[in-house]
Amino acid sequence: MNLLWGLLIAVAFTATTVTAMLLVRRTAPVGGYFSDGDRAAGVFGVLATGFSVLLGFIIFLAFQSYDDSRAGAATEATIVAQMTQTAQFLPSEVSRQLTGELVCYARSVAGAEWDAVDAGTFGNAINPWGARMFLTIRSVQPATATEQSAYDRWMDETTQRQEARDARLHSAEGIIPVPLWIALVLLSLALFVFMLFFADSGERALTQGVLMGSVTVVITVLMMLVVFFNHPHGTGIGTLRPTEMQRTLGLMETQLQVVGVTADPPCDERGVAR
Repeated sequence: MNLLWGLLIAVAFTATTVTAMLLVRRTAPVGGYFSDGDRAAGVFGVLATGFSVLLGFIIFLAFQSYDDSRAGAATEATIVAQMTQTAQFLPSEVSRQLTGELVCYARSVAGAEWDAVDAGTFGNAINPWGARMFLTIRSVQPATATEQSAYDRWMDETTQRQEARDARLHSAEGIIPVPLWIALVLLSLALFVFMLFFADSGERALTQGVLMGSVTVVITVLMMLVVFFNHPHGTGIGTLRPTEMQRTLGLMETQLQVVGVTADPPCDERGVAR
C-alpha cells in the first residue's frame, strides 16, 4: 500500500470518528450514557481483547504468507541460476536452446509476469517459458554419464523451481477469506458504536476527541497492515519486487561470459516471445 494513501486513509477515518464522537457529545448527559463506568469499561475490554486477538492472529498468518512469498522469489531466482550451469552439461543440440529459454523465463518473471501479479490480472496463468523448457528437455536422450547426471539434476531443479514459484505466487490473489473480512468489519463497527456511548458532555471536547481518535488510529493502522500483507505486491514501501530475479539475470550473463557460451534468447527484455 502506498504510504501517502495509507496516511490519508488513517486521517480520514480518524476525522470521521472524532467528528461523530463530538456530535454525540453535544447531547450526551454529564457522566456519559453509562451509569456504571467500571462495568462498561469491562465490557469494552472484552470487545477490544477479542478484536485484538483475532486481528493479531490474522496479521501473524498474513506476515507468514508474505515471508513465504519473499523466500519463494529468492529461492526461485537461485534455482534458475543453478539451472543455467546444469544446462551446459546437457547435449550440445539442446544446451544453448535451454539456456536461451532460461533467460527468457527469468525476464518473464521479472517483467511481464510480475507486472500482471501487481495489477491483479495474473490469475492461474502459467509461465510459457516453463512449458517451452519442458518440451525442449523432453526430446533429450543422454548419451554419457555426465549428460545423464545433468539430465537428472535438471529434472530435480525443475521441481524445486516450480515449488518456489508456487510459494512466490501464493499471496498473489489474497490469502484472507471473505468471512474474516466481514468479521473484522463488524467488530470494528461494534467497537466504534460502543465508544460513542462514552460520550460525555461534562468532559472537554479535546479529551473526547483524543479518546475516540486514539482508538481509531490503532484499529485503522492494524487493518491497513492486514490489507498490505494480503496483497504484498506493488510499488509501495515494503512491497515484494523482482529484485532477486533481476540480480540473477545479471549473474547468468556473467556465468555465460565466463564459460564462453553465447545465448540467443527468443524473447524481448520483458520475456515476451518474439
